[in-house]
Amino acid sequence: MTNPSSARPILMFDSGIGGLTVLREARVLMPDRRFIYVADDAAFPFGGWEEPALRTHILELFARLLDRFSPAISVIACNTASTLVIDALRERFPGHPFVGTVPAIKPAAERTRSGLVSVLATPGTVKRQYTRDLISKWAQKCHVRLVGSDRLAGLAEAYMRDGFVDEEAVRAEIAPCFVEHDGLRTDIVVLACTHYPFLANRMRKTAPWPVDWLDPAEAIARRALSLLADTETDRGEALPEGADLAVFTSNSANFPTRRLMQGFGLAIS
Repeated sequence: MTNPSSARPILMFDSGIGGLTVLREARVLMPDRRFIYVADDAAFPFGGWEEPALRTHILELFARLLDRFSPAISVIACNTASTLVIDALRERFPGHPFVGTVPAIKPAAERTRSGLVSVLATPGTVKRQYTRDLISKWAQKCHVRLVGSDRLAGLAEAYMRDGFVDEEAVRAEIAPCFVEHDGLRTDIVVLACTHYPFLANRMRKTAPWPVDWLDPAEAIARRALSLLADTETDRGEALPEGADLAVFTSNSANFPTRRLMQGFGLAIS
């Protein structure tokens, strides 16, 4: 039996710090595993890229990451990246398992009582056909409102680094999620960006009425755990004991960012 602490690490990838919400859940489920957290902050925000350029950028970056770290599995802890490039990653690296992050539309449709669901996401995730296909497949009996926010990911980044956030800005960004129709109200908001759960308490405080804020982080972590059993026979060089790493593609993490990473038990590489 493979000793989890000596197995190859799990790689978590996001444009910034949002994927830490998934890392947090993964550690609960896999406390003995080693993790490498990759923040592609040099390319943040992904929503500002043209899709072909971003797809090429992520594929080229992963070629380097897989060669450098030889992870057992990679988790794309970012809705924007997953909906754009997860299929291309699997095609480019067929021997390596990838776990994607997609809007939790199916569980939202299963749980809603009012039939009014909102998906709060980045503009890139909102406009992607992948998202609309999920609605068509799983939420035909619901009214699903897609709400694209230009600001929330950046607000979450600032909040986690600096410890405060403009609550009125949060209120303005989430306001379009709340719909009233024929005496019914939105009762579920899907958090379709891994950054957003960091602002969940501020969202609850500024929301016009209570809703279920659906965070997919635990489901993503469970999916990663379920796939690991198929990778453990393929061993590589393990990380040193205790060495969970954070990699920033800009190579210029500032002091608040370094302090945040240390709080998550990550040493910046």
